[in-house]
Amino acid sequence: MVSISYTAPLEDVERLRTPHLEWLRRGYEAGHFIGWGRRNPLTGGIVLARGDRSEIEKLAQTDPFVAGKVATAEVIEWTPTFLAEGVVLEP
Repeated sequence: MVSISYTAPLEDVERLRTPHLEWLRRGYEAGHFIGWGRRNPLTGGIVLARGDRSEIEKLAQTDPFVAGKVATAEVIEWTPTFLAEGVVLEP
């Protein structure tokens, strides 16, 4: 999981939203991302990612929000011990 935290005013973040969404789509198409969404309240977002931690950390640094210095990204590894029926995480 990648936790994105805004470090700049929302108007600065919004200027990079389109490139950020394109980055998310490319990550999905490459098989790195399986979902994403905004935090409530709007202080950042969460990206569900899969793959090697170091690979995801490098990828997170290419997020236009991070590269544009309007957000930071923290990669959080987790090992599920329970998933609801129908939820499948593939490696």
